[in-house]
Amino acid sequence: MPNKIKASHILVEKLSQAEEIRSQVIPSNFADLAKKYSTCPSKKRGGNLGEFGRGQMVKEFEQAAFALDVGQISEPVKTKFGYHIIMRTK
Repeated sequence: MPNKIKASHILVEKLSQAEEIRSQVIPSNFADLAKKYSTCPSKKRGGNLGEFGRGQMVKEFEQAAFALDVGQISEPVKTKFGYHIIMRTK
């Protein structure tokens, strides 16, 4: 089990938005959709959050991100910030 991973995400306010974006997203257009829709400042980097370890993100986000395989995209994940679509990149 890795101690650190890299991931990108798209953050939106509503589940309906997250579901609509999730239906369109594939690894090759993830960054473009993040730049267009995400409300997180990371949208400038195509949603790239860089490398992070356990305990650095909110619990729900961390659990979902670490459960993904590289290149896999999550279903919408609810946190106190909104709904995230997460893609593990490393």
